[in-house]
Amino acid sequence: MADPAAFAFARSDFPEGFVFGAATAAYQIEGSRFGGAGPCHWDSFAATPGNVVRAEDGATACDHYHRWEADLDLMRDAGLDAYRFSMSWARVMPEGRGAVNREGLDFYDRLVDGMLARGLQPWATLYHWELPSALSDLGGWRNRDIAGWFADYVTLVMRRVGDRIHAAAPVNEPWCVAWLGHFLGLHAPGLRDIRAAARAMHHVLLAHGTAIQAMRALGHGNLGTVLNFEYAAPVDDSAAARQAARLYDAIYNRWFAGGIFAQSYPEAALAGLEPHMPANWRDDFATIGEKLDWVGINYYTRKLIAADPASPWPRLHEVPGPLPKTDMGWEIYPDGLYHFLTWLSRVAAPRLPIYVTENGLAAATPREDVERIAFLDAHVAAARRAMAQGVDLRGYFVWSLLDNYEWAAGYEKRFGLVHVDFDTLERRPKASYHALRAALAG
Repeated sequence: MADPAAFAFARSDFPEGFVFGAATAAYQIEGSRFGGAGPCHWDSFAATPGNVVRAEDGATACDHYHRWEADLDLMRDAGLDAYRFSMSWARVMPEGRGAVNREGLDFYDRLVDGMLARGLQPWATLYHWELPSALSDLGGWRNRDIAGWFADYVTLVMRRVGDRIHAAAPVNEPWCVAWLGHFLGLHAPGLRDIRAAARAMHHVLLAHGTAIQAMRALGHGNLGTVLNFEYAAPVDDSAAARQAARLYDAIYNRWFAGGIFAQSYPEAALAGLEPHMPANWRDDFATIGEKLDWVGINYYTRKLIAADPASPWPRLHEVPGPLPKTDMGWEIYPDGLYHFLTWLSRVAAPRLPIYVTENGLAAATPREDVERIAFLDAHVAAARRAMAQGVDLRGYFVWSLLDNYEWAAGYEKRFGLVHVDFDTLERRPKASYHALRAALAG
């Protein structure tokens, strides 16, 4: 009988050089009140009643700003190869432009050196959602100028630490930046506006492209993109449900992959968004489609989609599914990871190495942690199945190293391999941490 506190895989099951890592994000763990960071739109979003559980924010988070050495030790001691982290735009440039916070740059300098000293590859994300408030005041992702502002920030920070970065990606999960924050209103800046969403959907990709150009100009390589994917399944076999699921897939998955890898957007999504797009948007595809060295996939769940003909476009809604769910209410569906790995490999980005850059679950049993081990095991098995089909998968990053600030869910949802007591900030490795360490050592 399988041990529920142990993984079914071992490092020896993977090719030489396969990268195992853990991922975090700056606003979720650092503590934005430390080190001269400026305010960001998540601070104001959280301060608005009804947006975030208990109006919690990332002011203290896990205090990684002061505890980073111990946190890096946890990764080293787990036998991990890499740390996927993000740098805060608001920490480095408190107004988003102009004045530089040297204390912020010094922090990332020390952090990167600390990774290298522990044998961890630094995998940098330049934007994981903490837009400086001063830029939000200027329209944020609705404003085309953000592509230039972002390139300036990326140039500044990569001039300082880029010589020691193993791999870099400009933007984490552009769907969340654009759609979740500007159409659904569930993330900062909390808008429910189709014109704002259409512009953000395009400008976030334009900013991705200008950032790639900026890093190439500095001589940096090993540059990629990190896209999130959700498997869209129709709620039933009706033509209306199948069409709704295809549209959900177009908005969520194929818009961003299509823009970057095919220099086009899916027609199903354009049917609703094109009237609200910025002028001359097609002219930007040469920048959006800058050559990449790898592609990252963040995957958590599938969604059942039903048609909603009485509502405005996109005339669809999600329906709760029958599968077991995480504490986020997300269905556990490892076959979706296999689907997207094979789709990227064969259709969307057939010549690029792929990394699973986030995969994990929220579960509130920090000691036993059986759910997390079973979830990760099932998804690693799906990844291995894809590799057996010829997918060039080269790494897998668990989300997340630490329990942290889970955005609109506040501190309630625990994704970490390591339990964090948010009163004392004490770290306690969970069973999943110990199981992963054993798997990577075996």
